[in-house]
Amino acid sequence: MAEYLLEMRGISKSFPGVKALDDVTIKIRPGTVHALMGENGAGKSTLMKCLFGIYSMDAGEVWFHGKKAHIINANDALHKGIAMVHQELQPIQERSIAENIFCGRYPTKKILGFTFIDHKKMYEETEILLNEVRMKFNPKAKLSTLSVSQMQSVEIAKAVSVDAKVVIMDEPTSSLTENEVEALFKIIEDLKNRGVSIIYISHKMDEILKISDDVSIMRDGKYIGTWEAKELTTDMIISKMVGRELTNLFPPRENVPGEVVLEVKNFTSISPKSFKNVNFNLRKGEILGIGGLVGAQRTELMEALFGIRSTVSGEIIYRGKHLKIKRPQDAIRNGIALLTEDRRATGIFGVLSIADNVSIASLDQYVDLHLILNHQKIGKLVQDNIAKLSIKTPSSKTLIQSLSGGNQQKVIISRWLANNPDVLILDEPTRGIDVGAKYEIYVIMAELAKQGKSIIMISSEMSELIGMSDRIMVMCDGNVTGELSSSEVSQENIMSLATKFA
Repeated sequence: MAEYLLEMRGISKSFPGVKALDDVTIKIRPGTVHALMGENGAGKSTLMKCLFGIYSMDAGEVWFHGKKAHIINANDALHKGIAMVHQELQPIQERSIAENIFCGRYPTKKILGFTFIDHKKMYEETEILLNEVRMKFNPKAKLSTLSVSQMQSVEIAKAVSVDAKVVIMDEPTSSLTENEVEALFKIIEDLKNRGVSIIYISHKMDEILKISDDVSIMRDGKYIGTWEAKELTTDMIISKMVGRELTNLFPPRENVPGEVVLEVKNFTSISPKSFKNVNFNLRKGEILGIGGLVGAQRTELMEALFGIRSTVSGEIIYRGKHLKIKRPQDAIRNGIALLTEDRRATGIFGVLSIADNVSIASLDQYVDLHLILNHQKIGKLVQDNIAKLSIKTPSSKTLIQSLSGGNQQKVIISRWLANNPDVLILDEPTRGIDVGAKYEIYVIMAELAKQGKSIIMISSEMSELIGMSDRIMVMCDGNVTGELSSSEVSQENIMSLATKFA
């Protein structure tokens, strides 16, 4: 057997104003998990999209099974035995699981000379595939009936169905629960035993060190090196990724929480399966963390506070004044901002520029004579925010969808800062973001709290909750099960409250 199943040699790729890949070479051994790591914007996903035929390379070669391979498009990559599970899922939600798995390559049969889709064979093969990857779903179920994590599992089954020898997984656990992550790792072990190579992109250090055989690191579009995973530690990986030592994962905290500015009383969702009788308060200059497991209804609670979801009872008291928030505009007018959990689905306007994304929530402040937008003032606002938040971009006219996750997140934060809100709700503010960009987001949060802004942060990362919160409220099954001061905070106390069903 050849030492390497796949080699990408001297790969370069440029976009307008940005050299995304600069002479990158990477080699993948058969039957191994090869982690690909680097900060957001390092070029990891771009490299894999070149391999999968989504992007054409400006320079370089791909060698597969010891032969030079010309990959024209994604369909060609699949036929050659290369599959990709994308970070941004694009499922066909109104079709069945089986139809999603076999989309574009349905099994067929001939009847009286006419070709028809062989649904019976498709459902049978889907059931076999789902069993192979340990997923007990009904092949005929609509994809829209599944959770995001289950949809991601279907994408993995689809990759397995093409009998791929290389499977690229781009942030595959970003939406998975702990049990689902363990199930995924068992699938990966099964694939390895069949000689399949996994290229695994993730920012989660514990995952990388647990399942990887080899680790390649990229920085600023360049290849830094490859090491055996057993030789590495978390600190070593971080140092190689960011090109410097990170002595602290969290910035020093200089905020001093003051008087109560927001009170929420007896908040109950219109949905009987959601949050009920929730009470909490928020202080000036405070970072209030909200902890809990998947399904605790934390996001739903914050969306109701922002006017996205309906309630049957409850009060919102802001600086002594009772607020009636029936829609997001009401919240925005009262100085409340929400950075949503899924930035790609509900945060960014992907087909618009950075300038449009920054200014879109505050355009009414830049209208002259109630008729004409003052583009000069908008341009200054955008440039000020690009500089203030260190957003890496060739131009304010660049489409936001071409930025890394960390820079997209900073654009959305700057959108809300343009409105000068007093209360910022940040739902999973660093999900899918590398350690360097996380620190930059933390610095922004710490500075805002120091300025007297009040922040509510939902986070599923225990270290983030503990490292950034002045106080932590924990939820389970739609109920507030407890509150911890900074002196009471520990992983054990948080988990105890997060599993304390009312």
